Amino acid sequence: MIEAGIHLVHKHVGQSSFDVIRGFKRRAFEAGQKKLALGHGGTLDPFADGLLLVLAGQATRLMELMHPLPKTYLAEVAWGVETDTCDLQGLPLGEEVSPQLSAAELDAALAPFRGWTEQVPPATSAKKIDGEAAYKKAHRGEVVLMKPSRVFLLSARWLSHDLPRRSTLELTCRGGFYVRSLARDLGRALGCGAHLTALRRTAIGPWSDPGLDQERLLTGVDLLPWCPSRVLSDAEADHLGHGRAIPVGESQPATWGMPAGFPDPGAPLQGLHEGRLVALLKPAEEGLRTFANLRGGL
Repeated sequence: MIEAGIHLVHKHVGQSSFDVIRGFKRRAFEAGQKKLALGHGGTLDPFADGLLLVLAGQATRLMELMHPLPKTYLAEVAWGVETDTCDLQGLPLGEEVSPQLSAAELDAALAPFRGWTEQVPPATSAKKIDGEAAYKKAHRGEVVLMKPSRVFLLSARWLSHDLPRRSTLELTCRGGFYVRSLARDLGRALGCGAHLTALRRTAIGPWSDPGLDQERLLTGVDLLPWCPSRVLSDAEADHLGHGRAIPVGESQPATWGMPAGFPDPGAPLQGLHEGRLVALLKPAEEGLRTFANLRGGL
């Protein structure tokens, strides 16, 4: 049986995010859970590997809360040519060159990309255009014009260089940031072209990649540790389950905090009953009401 909750899994290079979901669907079908809801908390490109969040059952209702979390990546950037997909699977745009780069130049090039900026997603991204993923249009040969998006990069630092060929970067960003676009834009800023040759997501919020062929299940208080919580009595849980308000009462602070300088994700108040997450709560004139009732709890 696949338990409801958030499953931390390691996605392999070559898999799509939906390949991982498809594997969970197959397991659910074999266990007789034909109607189990499944989704992921942030896609990873097929050439990338690392942490993927698989949301099962009522946890799929928490999907929007995963988007604004900090995400940490290790990225290998190849210098000398840009590709049409901004990664190693794309076609070169122009002739490859051997740039003259220094570590100091590369440090300086990162500075303008930190904080809030406007970023143009790759044409082969999952960004929706007229309700359809951009990559589907691009793969049909359609001209795809991507609009800039507001993105946030908290930190970025070079871990190593093998100049003039490649460099390794560690970065932490908010959901919606495209590391492929960062590599493309760095290459343009330096006048030499660049693309990603490897990408690994090592963490999302408080959670780390469980490692190759490993899986970890999150339930109860571990689901939303950046959110304050309200412990519910039996009577209060019953009231909320029937759409009635409860007193504001006393809430407990979050057990995990966002990194310094990271944008406020707007964490809701979580309602916990007997160690299970049963509702997301909002203030009302009468006290607290649910805006998401997680029936059965997680």
